[in-house]
Amino acid sequence: MTDVTQQTGTYEARMGDYFALMKPRVMQLVVFTALVGLLVAPVPVHPFIGFVGILCIAVGAGASGALNMWWDADIDAVMKRTQSRPIPSGRVQPGEALGIGLALSGFSVILLALATNLLAAGLLAFTIFFYAVIYSMWLKRSTPQNIVIGGAAGAFPPMVGWAVATGGIAPESVLMFALIFMWTPPHFWALALFVKSDYGNADVPMLTETHGRRVTRNHILGYTIALVPVALGIAFTSIGGPVYLAVALLLNGWFLKGAVDIWRRDDADSEADQHAVEKRVFKISLYYLFGHFGALLVEAVLRTNGLGGW
Repeated sequence: MTDVTQQTGTYEARMGDYFALMKPRVMQLVVFTALVGLLVAPVPVHPFIGFVGILCIAVGAGASGALNMWWDADIDAVMKRTQSRPIPSGRVQPGEALGIGLALSGFSVILLALATNLLAAGLLAFTIFFYAVIYSMWLKRSTPQNIVIGGAAGAFPPMVGWAVATGGIAPESVLMFALIFMWTPPHFWALALFVKSDYGNADVPMLTETHGRRVTRNHILGYTIALVPVALGIAFTSIGGPVYLAVALLLNGWFLKGAVDIWRRDDADSEADQHAVEKRVFKISLYYLFGHFGALLVEAVLRTNGLGGW
């Protein structure tokens, strides 16, 4: 770890440094999918309760990020894309990150239980535990299936949002979970294809390192094919409709084409254009998830006005 204090004197952490601990980019996706899960639920929620529920989910996501950065500080210091994070750069001390993560975890879960219901709070608590302990402390450094299994942590937010509104679990919330769960491996493996040396230098057993790029390309295509029926199936549930189906058909065709393009390439092709296709598919994967949940939100608004659904 770089000792910034020895090189430049004592560094006093700023609010932005602590905020960076909570992985704000990841938090945006968590908040958005949780909000959609809450709004598409068949039970109306008082705006203030909804606000508190989403706030707690956001804080819980931030807590997970802080705990992850605390545990992964050693490998973050090795990987180029993470060296500037608050802990390896010396802007925040590991003990501070641990304290913030634990405090925010307790605050978010307890407040969510008091403001909404025990199921929502329990799901949030399990999500934090899954990301910080099962994924970060165990799976990430022990198996090339880390992203596959660990993807569950990022898939729970819409289920939590649904539980905030309904106090229960339903096929629709499970399908939203499945959509994110199946999307996560091809999304991260596309990234791993063009930051391969980073994971190898940090001894993280990413699939690209343990089985090679050819196997990774095969897995990206396989998971994308398996993702398509999950995404399209949501269209025929109570939260789907023609607008969602049209968007899903477009996005799945786009994403599947990208997966096929990756599958057809080899290392020579990738190196020749500096991983242009892999980078493009990674960006497509971001549009893919936001597009699906955005379409669900549109369907919810239309249903409210008596226009949505089949």
